[in-house]
Amino acid sequence: VQLQASGGGLVQPGGSLTLSCAVFGATLEDYTIGWFRQAPGKEREAVACIGSSKYHVKSEEGRFNISKDNAKNTVNLQMNSLKPDDTGVYYCAAARWAVATTLCLGLEGSDSWGQGTQVTVSS
Repeated sequence: VQLQASGGGLVQPGGSLTLSCAVFGATLEDYTIGWFRQAPGKEREAVACIGSSKYHVKSEEGRFNISKDNAKNTVNLQMNSLKPDDTGVYYCAAARWAVATTLCLGLEGSDSWGQGTQVTVSS
């Protein structure tokens, strides 16, 4: 499976962005997809994951929403009320045997990673 992340950019605090993760070589039915973020100087952390159910990390609940577009074989991450702390490179990952919670909580590894897309929140 191959992943291609897109949709990043520069946005002012309080603004919104939608990231997309296009999946090639597999269908969304067969994989759990997660969005992860790596801020400058920090470790990569989970943001949200989706399989047959979805999981959002506590700090992003209410601001971010992960969803599937089965027709486009794409997983989207709608990000609202963005803060400077949301700045980082956002990666999507696919896991064949994980569920949303285990992928996001790091209890299961991923099989493939996308190349990342930069999100910068700044005035």
